[in-house]
Amino acid sequence: MPKKKKIGSYPNAMIVMSLSAALFLIGFCGLLVVQSKKLVSIIRENIEVRVFIDKDVSKPGQDSILAQIQPKAYVLKGSDTQAISFVSKEEAAKEFIEGTKEDFTTLLGENPLRDSYRIKIGEDFFEEVKLQAIKKDLETISGVYEVVYQEDLADNINRNVTKIYTVLASFALIMLVIIVLLVNNTIKLAIYSQRFLIRSMQLVGATDGFIQRPYLMRGAMQGLVGGIVASALLIFLQQLAVKNIEGLAVLQEYDKLIILVGVVVILGLLIGLASTYQSLNRYLKMSLDQLY
Repeated sequence: MPKKKKIGSYPNAMIVMSLSAALFLIGFCGLLVVQSKKLVSIIRENIEVRVFIDKDVSKPGQDSILAQIQPKAYVLKGSDTQAISFVSKEEAAKEFIEGTKEDFTTLLGENPLRDSYRIKIGEDFFEEVKLQAIKKDLETISGVYEVVYQEDLADNINRNVTKIYTVLASFALIMLVIIVLLVNNTIKLAIYSQRFLIRSMQLVGATDGFIQRPYLMRGAMQGLVGGIVASALLIFLQQLAVKNIEGLAVLQEYDKLIILVGVVVILGLLIGLASTYQSLNRYLKMSLDQLY
């Protein structure tokens, strides 16, 4: 004999699975945004402004230039890497020869390169207008011959970052709308099976609030469980990727991951509540003929 359904039975597993899948996709989009932002920050922090020094500047003069650069607001602060590094002309020649495999000193008979300071710039100053202002400011320091940075690279990164964030934000928004509609439809179908029970409760004098309360609590619990399942799956896949993809660990920001997980759980709770409330209201206002 087929198993009889209890009065008020509800397809909890189907709703939780739909919510979990939906919330996982939203969380995955959020994780991509967080890690892409971290990647951009790392790239920006490793782009250097090079300050070339006049050839006749002595060691005390070089120290004086360094002392004037260090307190500048645009110098990178609070990083594990050294913000300002000195590169002698001998080191610069060695780097050039290793990179090009050509020893220009044998042809020229001397080293034409200059001593320099390489400065890492704070992310807030990584804009073309601000970089140009930094260049002009450094060139006013006595003993500085020239200031250069990779202008094309800075422009390309800024343009591409805007495009990446726009695409990810648009994709996340579209996914959110689709997911809310799908989850809302799933809950609506579940409430549809309860429409005659809801009518019976109305006929014996139950108020709308009394009828809604257990359904809303159930919807909130389904959303909460869906959010927890989605978050657990997101963390599991993220840790699996970190262990198996070399270099991915540097992109991890666990404080932001905790915030993202919290947002996913709260979003699940809200979607469960809102979808259940909207579906219940529909059937509470229907006439008996409309229920059929």
